Amino acid sequence: MNTKVLFRITLAFLAACSIATSASAQKKPDPTEQAVLLGQFGDWGAYKATPGGKKVCFALSKPTSATTEPAGRPRDASYAFVSTRPAEKVKNEVSVIVGYPQKGGHDASAVIGSATYVLYTQNDGAWVKNAAEEAQMVAAMRKGAQLVVKSESARGTKSTDTFSLKGLGDALDKVAEECK
Repeated sequence: MNTKVLFRITLAFLAACSIATSASAQKKPDPTEQAVLLGQFGDWGAYKATPGGKKVCFALSKPTSATTEPAGRPRDASYAFVSTRPAEKVKNEVSVIVGYPQKGGHDASAVIGSATYVLYTQNDGAWVKNAAEEAQMVAAMRKGAQLVVKSESARGTKSTDTFSLKGLGDALDKVAEECK
């Protein structure tokens, strides 16, 4: 992955972290701080960054397929993350950047095998709606073959992103090792 792409992914991830914590008073991430690739495991990379001096580690993947309905609607790249932020006592938080602003008041869904999880949306991100299900979802992701995320944009475009889960377990193990 080239530096420019890694930089964009890092900014998207750090923006998602700041939205997820809902701390509007927090300082915005310094765009000069970049994530370091700790290792590539199948379709998942393990990364570490230190925005504001606080360690953040995450596993990240791009979809193996992405479709929109109607077909051909433009959007930014989408990514799935599983992040750990020790300073905030956050471990294995699942989030997805879907590539465009989401429809207000409309939940997204994540399917792994026969399990379905509801994701709440904000701006271009989605997170597990029921935090009590997060550990269960991560366990399902470790065992599963693919994650399918369905969402709807503010303009009514429906998207389906399919992520391979090959290598996720090893990437999460590396994240846990680096971000204790």
